[in-house]
Amino acid sequence: MTTANRSPLKFPLRTSLILLSAIYLLAGAACLPTTKPTSTPITFKDVADRSGVTVSHISTDEKRYIVESMSGGAAVFDCNGDGLLDIATVNGSTVERFRNGGDFFATLYRQASPAKSGEIKFENVTEPAGLGRKGWGMGVTAADFDSDGNIDLFVTGFGGNAVYKGKGGCTFEDVTEESGLKGSGFPGAAAWADYDRDGDLDVFVAGYVYLDLEDLPVFGSSPTCKFMEIEVQCGPRGLEGEPDHLYRNNGDGTFEDVADAAGVSDEEKYYGLGVTWFDYDNDGWQDLYVANDSHPNYLYHNNGDGTFDDVSFESGTSYSGMGAEQGSMGLAIADYDEDGSLDIFVTNFDGEANTLYRNLGSKGFSDVGQDSNSGPPGRPYTGWGTGFFDLDNDGWPDLLVLNGHVYPQVESAKSGSQPGFKQGFLLHRNLGNGKFEDVTAKSGLEKVPLRSRRGAAFGDLNNDGLIDVVVTNLGEPPNILLNMTRNPNASVTLCLEESGKNLLAAGARVTLKTDKRTLVKEVQAGSSYLSQNDLRLHLGLGAGEKIESVEVRWSNGETEKVEEIKPGNIVTIREGKGVVDSKPYSAIN
Repeated sequence: MTTANRSPLKFPLRTSLILLSAIYLLAGAACLPTTKPTSTPITFKDVADRSGVTVSHISTDEKRYIVESMSGGAAVFDCNGDGLLDIATVNGSTVERFRNGGDFFATLYRQASPAKSGEIKFENVTEPAGLGRKGWGMGVTAADFDSDGNIDLFVTGFGGNAVYKGKGGCTFEDVTEESGLKGSGFPGAAAWADYDRDGDLDVFVAGYVYLDLEDLPVFGSSPTCKFMEIEVQCGPRGLEGEPDHLYRNNGDGTFEDVADAAGVSDEEKYYGLGVTWFDYDNDGWQDLYVANDSHPNYLYHNNGDGTFDDVSFESGTSYSGMGAEQGSMGLAIADYDEDGSLDIFVTNFDGEANTLYRNLGSKGFSDVGQDSNSGPPGRPYTGWGTGFFDLDNDGWPDLLVLNGHVYPQVESAKSGSQPGFKQGFLLHRNLGNGKFEDVTAKSGLEKVPLRSRRGAAFGDLNNDGLIDVVVTNLGEPPNILLNMTRNPNASVTLCLEESGKNLLAAGARVTLKTDKRTLVKEVQAGSSYLSQNDLRLHLGLGAGEKIESVEVRWSNGETEKVEEIKPGNIVTIREGKGVVDSKPYSAIN
């Protein structure tokens, strides 16, 4: 998020950056795949009301303080081992409510077995699950950080985080105080990875802005508290930033902040929001990307010795292709062009196009948002949660973007078709030639009422082989976007299980080769905006496409060839054992 009165760019080599981006763009223009996807429309239907996912996020109407406009993550995960995805949504709060004790950090919904009608149903089990800590939740992740086989929950929160140890059966124990993860201040997103490959999962938490509830900035009191000459909440410009944190797992249920020693503490105190781990240079070590609001973004290269190098500028991922810092919020990672390297998509603030950084290998990254048609459609909007998923199973990752403003006051200034505070979705279909098509109008998403949206969590909620989306809305109930796409395409879902401490294989990579293409995907525990997607890997395969080989590179760097994987199934692969379970989509209910 940013304001109309942004500070001027101070980087002295801005012209050089523009030239570098142009060179990268020319270098990456060739050799794009030419395999064409099918043209079946991607369609969604909002089923939140009848699914039971109805608890409203908490915020104020006026949003006079920045903390009241940023919250709202979601996570999808299986908390009881029944093969069905459950949901956690972050609840938010207000300054007044927080001063009086706050609100539950998150709401937990356990999925019931599908009804005969095929509808999905969820039950609110927050209190019996043991999620009773109150505060002001921001983002949520789900990972087995103590290696006991049960999913744990970590909710970042203003003034302090919440840490819940899973006990099985969708029940949890509050271990916040003893974990070393409580923290303080105003955090953004969190993401998990075994960055040092010692077997234990570690977690990175972005720091946003410093805010003292006893000395809150006055609404509309300075140039950085105005937007389009309208008085609005103050920040982030004009407010002090907060450092980032890297919590190393001690292996005994506790964590230690090693951000300074690792080189990722953010000495500049940029406004950190979105976070994700991925191996951008294919060297087997998890690297780190941080989306900073109104500041350059960070790309940290993992040196493999517990430290990182900041390669943001030289890689071309810190600014837009025009050399501008942007108000970055949400992140998505995928090999969208199927060249074997993972690319980065970033959602940005009002007036700024969204950014697609194409990975050019040793040449760095190039901002191809304009050329790919994925950037300009976002310019009128404020983008938040996002995801790269093959939504029509044609073999090519598509893009969904959630939008919504931070200032309710913009309603008084909008005119004509200009978006207001509540905004719609953007759905970009991958055409398989390096470009995307805006198919929002054809998808049914324009029928979903406008909201100011935040978190997006992606996963196959009803195990039908199609990716669905859980959406959180600022100050309103969630949306459950059920994927209703119908075509002859197939898919496969891979559930990875490691033999060491990282049981759910966060950071592991799959390379799946078919008779038409090579698909690459990694397990990510934290992405989008303040959210987490299903840890199972969904890969669309097109119609009649045959799987020729599957290779898993586990988080410890070891690789393994896996045989006997067929489309149309949810397949469990265990390290050293190969396929240990395979069930048709329809058999898991």
